[in-house]
Amino acid sequence: MSWYVMRDLTRANNKRPGWKRLSDAGYRVFTPMTWKIRHSSVGKTTRQLCPVIHDLLFVESTREELDPFVEREPMIQYRYVKGGAYREAMEVSSEEMERFIRATSDSAKTTYYRPEEITPTMIGKEIRIIGGALNGMSGRLLSVKGMRKKRMIVEISGMLTAAVEVERDFIEFV
Repeated sequence: MSWYVMRDLTRANNKRPGWKRLSDAGYRVFTPMTWKIRHSSVGKTTRQLCPVIHDLLFVESTREELDPFVEREPMIQYRYVKGGAYREAMEVSSEEMERFIRATSDSAKTTYYRPEEITPTMIGKEIRIIGGALNGMSGRLLSVKGMRKKRMIVEISGMLTAAVEVERDFIEFV
């Protein structure tokens, strides 16, 4: 079992996006979500949980199990390694993915960044979390001028970085 990086080519307003199709088929799917305000044509405003990046999906499965589904669903595709072998699908290690899922799902406030948005000056001191929902996790603080809340950087190397809010009381500097 590996975590494969997938693309969802459906439109953003589709009733059954790729992550719903995959989870309905029995796969374990993760897509980073955030709350957004949506306005309908009738003038009604609602708050909805939407993917941060619409076409980014992570699916835990084997390639043999996932291939028939991808062949049936033309709007869901593998993301391939740039410069890699022919049809070499992008994979994320289970350890790295589980850490990312745990951090982003347990945090009330999460901010997502693309890897190129994080500069070396934004990466702060090394910390370990003692207590709370993120107990035992370690990482680096996000250092942005004027930011009052403490945030820890958690990343999926080369794809996505998340800054999760942590309580000052639970931080231990390494």
